[in-house]
Amino acid sequence: MAKLAPSVQLFSVRDALAENMRGTLDRLATIGFTQVELFGFVDRVDQFAEALANSGLANPTGHALFIGQDATASLEAAQRLGVKTLIDPFTKPEEWKDVSRIDFFADELNRVSEQAKDFGITIGYHNHFWELAERVDDQIAFDYFIEKLSPEIVIELDTYWCEVGGVNAAEYLKKHEGRVVAIHVKDGTKDGVTDNQVPAGTGEIPVREILLAAPGVLPVIEFDEYKKGDVFEGIAQSLAFVEEVRA
Repeated sequence: MAKLAPSVQLFSVRDALAENMRGTLDRLATIGFTQVELFGFVDRVDQFAEALANSGLANPTGHALFIGQDATASLEAAQRLGVKTLIDPFTKPEEWKDVSRIDFFADELNRVSEQAKDFGITIGYHNHFWELAERVDDQIAFDYFIEKLSPEIVIELDTYWCEVGGVNAAEYLKKHEGRVVAIHVKDGTKDGVTDNQVPAGTGEIPVREILLAAPGVLPVIEFDEYKKGDVFEGIAQSLAFVEEVRA
């Protein structure tokens, strides 16, 4: 099975990106990345287009909030930058206690997915812990949600938040094999304290088992926070671990 080259979610380096986008992307390329995952790009299309072209980095996936909104601007920006999979990365945790809101989220993804076909873009969703921790009757809320989605909609499983939500991420990947096309790879403590995030393979998250459970998906390295030193060094260490496990 062909393995996709690792990516990195640019939210991890948001401060550096805001200060010097071109230099930040160049540094990621120097570390060894050939592609990145975009965020906050809809209002910075020209800037991203120039910096990405200069660095030689591809960007097959990107995050944008479009649930409950007109998605046209996000789709136009994604198409211009060459994003192939546009992922909504966040819904409010309290809303996952209300099944009608879960239904609404699924309906919205289905709506945008139909619109996205005209742009040649696949729509996806990215989880946090609450989608896994909440229940609809006796079912994991995220499972209920996935069942409501059109079959062409994909999942980017944040494996850290899956574990924080009390669900074994490696087993969940196997459960939804074929639906999950990308994973967020990050490590830390299972209490979900993001200040405790560490390079992949050095925390409590079973990253090795997760990577081995889904060899064909796109691994996207991410830190929500990094308090252990230079975030670029943490990213480089994570990349080395991912490549060692997948070799």
